[in-house]
Amino acid sequence: MRPRADAVEALVAGAGGHVRDPAGPDAPAYATTGRRGPPGRIWRAVWPKLAAATIAVGVWQAVVLAELRPRYLLPGPLPVFGRLVEGVTGDMALVSATGITLARAGAGFSIAVIVGSVVGLAVATVPLLRVAVGSLVTGIQTMPSIAWFPFAILLFDRSERAILFVVVLGAAPAIANGLLHGIDQTPELLHRAGRVLGASGIDRYRLLVLPAALPAFVGGLKQGWAFAWRSLMAGELLVVVATRHSLGARLQFARELGDAHRLLATMIVILLVGVLVDTLVFARLDAAVARRWGLVGDRA
Repeated sequence: MRPRADAVEALVAGAGGHVRDPAGPDAPAYATTGRRGPPGRIWRAVWPKLAAATIAVGVWQAVVLAELRPRYLLPGPLPVFGRLVEGVTGDMALVSATGITLARAGAGFSIAVIVGSVVGLAVATVPLLRVAVGSLVTGIQTMPSIAWFPFAILLFDRSERAILFVVVLGAAPAIANGLLHGIDQTPELLHRAGRVLGASGIDRYRLLVLPAALPAFVGGLKQGWAFAWRSLMAGELLVVVATRHSLGARLQFARELGDAHRLLATMIVILLVGVLVDTLVFARLDAAVARRWGLVGDRA
């Protein structure tokens, strides 16, 4: 008997006791929650970040005014922001370095998603693999990424491959564990109901198990990105590839030259990239999954 895909989908969507939005998945969330439209939602999402940035800059300026360190070691926000603008609009070196780092991050994280998904699915479905390597995945996840670099440099010398190797090892276990936990936490009642509707074999995973595991998998992706980004920064500090002046290389050169303005400006860019990726990619992905499975509720 072929599974009824629409029935299985509805079963998964309602597994947590939530009801799908009666206006449909494509209806704006504010139309069903009675809240303000997109401008209001954007402002509610942006103002806490602006407030946090204002507080951080204020504390920074207060520390500078207290003269706990000389100005050449700890410059104030305005000179650093000036150097940041100069790096973006002047010789474009900061923009080029950001592009190199983002390209590495994208490549490493993409490979980690593939590897982590395959490993997570294999461990979840093959009992022998779960016994053999299940705890090993968690063990690798808990290892500091920087501990892998001596081995990576030994294998690949100081090259792009050494950096990507550590980025993948840093991110893939978190992604695998996210998928594994999502599959493990699928209610047994949902499996039974799916079998009644004819979902078995590959169809059971395609229509029921993987969609039900999607929220946990997205959480694993977010954690994997955090590990990948931190691993990449550590790698770029330790492995400087000639003609590839990345953000990490700029940090290293600024430290060696005692250029605090350049160092802090680069650190601000690294922070902004992390915030923007979380806001523009993972926050939207999380919201899309919540809407897809009727989990929006009061968070819309």
